[in-house]
Amino acid sequence: MTGRTVLVTGGTSGIGKATAMGLAAMGARLAITGRDHERAEHAAREIRAATGAHLEVFIADLSSQAEVRRLAGEVLRAYPRIDVLVNNVGGYWDGRHVTADGLERTFALNHLAPFLLTNLLLGRLKQGGPARVVTVSSGAHAMGRIDFHDLQGERSYSGQRAYNQSKLANVLFTYELARRLQASAVTANVLHPGVVRTSFGAEDPGRVQRLLVPFVRPFMKTPAQGAATSIHVASSPDLERVTGRYFVNGKPRRSSTRSYDEAVAARLWQVSADLVGLPSVAAW
Repeated sequence: MTGRTVLVTGGTSGIGKATAMGLAAMGARLAITGRDHERAEHAAREIRAATGAHLEVFIADLSSQAEVRRLAGEVLRAYPRIDVLVNNVGGYWDGRHVTADGLERTFALNHLAPFLLTNLLLGRLKQGGPARVVTVSSGAHAMGRIDFHDLQGERSYSGQRAYNQSKLANVLFTYELARRLQASAVTANVLHPGVVRTSFGAEDPGRVQRLLVPFVRPFMKTPAQGAATSIHVASSPDLERVTGRYFVNGKPRRSSTRSYDEAVAARLWQVSADLVGLPSVAAW
C-alpha cells in the first residue's frame, strides 16, 4: 500500500481504527474521520506511534449531509488522488432519532452517508488509476427488507429492523455501484466483518445489547480480527479487478437473495439520490 492514499470513515475506534492501523502498517497514507476532535486526535497519535505512518484527521458527523459535503470538499482539496475509500462508519439506535436533515438516523448514517460521500469522491477515485470502494455491511443484511413505503420508520419503527434495512442497503448500493463502474478502473465491494467486540450501539442499546452482549462478549472477534476482511479487500493485489462481491472472513460469499434484486437496487439508488440532492445518473 506504499504510496496509496486511503480514507477510512469512522476510523477513531473499533473496526475502523483497526482497519486504519492495519493499512498504515502496510505503508498507506491514511486519513480517518471522526465526530469528536479529541478522540480522533488520540486515535491518530496511537496509529502514528505504532506504524510511523503519515495520517490526517477530518472531523465530521456523517449523519448530516452538510457535514458529508464539507468533508468531501476538504478531502478533495487535501488529496490529488484517492486510491481507496473505506465506508466503515455506522451505528445502531434502539429508539428512532432524527437527523438535522429530518431523516431517520440509522438510514442516514449507515446508508445515505456512504452513498453521498462515495458519489462526491468518485471523480477523484477514477482519476488516479485502479481504485477501490470498500463498504462495511453486516450479516444482518440477510434479515433486511427495503420498505420503500416507510424508509424512515415514521409509521413503524424498530431499531433492529432499521439496522437490518440499512445493512441490506449497503449491499444493494455496492452491487449497483459496481454495475455503474464497469467501464472504469474503480471496483466496489462490500463485507461482513463478523461479530466484533466494540462499543457498537452503546449510545442507545436495544434489549439484546443490554442483556446478551455481556455474556457473549468474550467470544466475539477483537477489532483487529474484525478489520481483517476490510484490510484484505482494500489491499489485496488479487482483488484488483474483482468487483461487486460480498466478503466474509476474507472470502467471497453469496449475500442474501434480496440483495441481488437489480430493480430494487436501481430504485434505492434513485430514492437515495433524491434524498441527498444528487442527480440519479452521475457523470460516470
